[in-house]
Amino acid sequence: MGPREVSSDSLAQSPSNRPEIAMDTIFSAQDKFKQDLGLSKVKVVHNQNYKRHGTKSYVSALHRYKFKTTKPGPYFHVDKVTQHGILPEQLKAAVGGIVRTERILVKKVDSGDGGDGHTGEVTAEDQQNDSMYICEIGIGEPVQKLLVDFDTGSADTWVRTKEDKGAHEGHNVFDPKKSKTFKKLSGMKWQIQYGDGSTASGNCGSDTLVVGGLSIKNQTIECATKLSREFSQGTSDGLLGLAWGKINTVTDAGEADPQSTPVENMIKQDDIPKSSELFTSAFYSSRDKGAESFYTFGYIDQGLIKKSGQSIHWTEVDNSQGFWSVLSESCTIDGESIDLSGNTAIADTGTTLALMSDKVVEKVYEKIPGATYDFLNQGFIFPITVKADDIPEIKVAVGDKEYLIQKEDLAFALTDDKQHWYGGIQSRGFMPFDILGDTFLKSVYSIWDQGNRRLGLVPKIQATQSLDPPPDDGGADGGEKERITSLDLVTNQKYLV
Repeated sequence: MGPREVSSDSLAQSPSNRPEIAMDTIFSAQDKFKQDLGLSKVKVVHNQNYKRHGTKSYVSALHRYKFKTTKPGPYFHVDKVTQHGILPEQLKAAVGGIVRTERILVKKVDSGDGGDGHTGEVTAEDQQNDSMYICEIGIGEPVQKLLVDFDTGSADTWVRTKEDKGAHEGHNVFDPKKSKTFKKLSGMKWQIQYGDGSTASGNCGSDTLVVGGLSIKNQTIECATKLSREFSQGTSDGLLGLAWGKINTVTDAGEADPQSTPVENMIKQDDIPKSSELFTSAFYSSRDKGAESFYTFGYIDQGLIKKSGQSIHWTEVDNSQGFWSVLSESCTIDGESIDLSGNTAIADTGTTLALMSDKVVEKVYEKIPGATYDFLNQGFIFPITVKADDIPEIKVAVGDKEYLIQKEDLAFALTDDKQHWYGGIQSRGFMPFDILGDTFLKSVYSIWDQGNRRLGLVPKIQATQSLDPPPDDGGADGGEKERITSLDLVTNQKYLV
């Protein structure tokens, strides 16, 4: 049976427990598609410039999701009323001008534990401005190679260009003038504003995007012409959005005009069979020697499925808000089940930590000897003397199946005093949903089946759980590492093979 003959009905059955014969048919179709197009894995580069830091990663999550905290700490959001407009001052007092409320992240300064000090600006130094994982893509004809973040929590695909004079030293930049296939999209602009006020913006064009050997035609490329200084500190050359296009930020003549993501455009192409309207991800910790993280586009890695000894378990995705949102209605901690009826979670490769409700987070750290909530770190920490056997077995539901989180990923990063671990699971504050970031995703092989609006997971637990400080923990080895630029990574292929 050829790839065009795969029945959509077989893919649209109940998300859980499809017959094996259906998956065999799908695998067969994907094998032919992979061979015909010469598809290959997209190697995930473990960014050696990345320095783990628990609090900075939490601050980045606060920026990303703008949630109010339930636990005390230096960082918190305030709602600030701002007034805009061109009315004369005497009339503003009467009619109020144009008033809106903005949620702004601030930090306490010159205060002790829980003190009432003044608030100050959150700077680039307060947050994690680099990415743990980056991947190679190509744009245009001839192909220009760049290293970007792959982010299931974003729908924008933007890259550095030479038009931004201040933020591309040491970076690969896309030059539209050197691509024969680039077409400028007149009137189209984009701008992303993050919770700290930092921005990325520019104009748009369309070109061919190449990822894992798959050419995606007429992809809208958001070309950065202005980047805040925070971006100059990162290693990547841009971002590839893997959420749904409805949250894309492109405008046309000032009006919202969301553009399709690369996977949405891939699905529209005539040469993509129904069974290949997906991408997959497998992340490993830098502690896991010899294990290589990767993405695939258009096919599932059957070897990893066979190695797990389990079938893919499918869960329906609610994409109404543009994210990979799934039901997550229970968790189990050392055999004790916690009912989370009605709870949902967003699976997000762009968030490092897992953020969960306080009742779950508190129960997790109650089980770890010496664990405590720390105000200055703004998170739960536990002593580095804790062994893997001392950490509870934590399972989190996605759909109607629970998945074990690796114990080693609960020991996310050393605190500044090097005497404690910052936990990989932290409070979601007043957010009404969980965020399943890398702490969770490193324990599973994920099949992001966008064409069928479902998420497939297979357990992927390392046989040995190591709580040794990982190589990318800032200062863990007692010395500074040589900084590698994205330019070095692309030109010096030993980092990519």
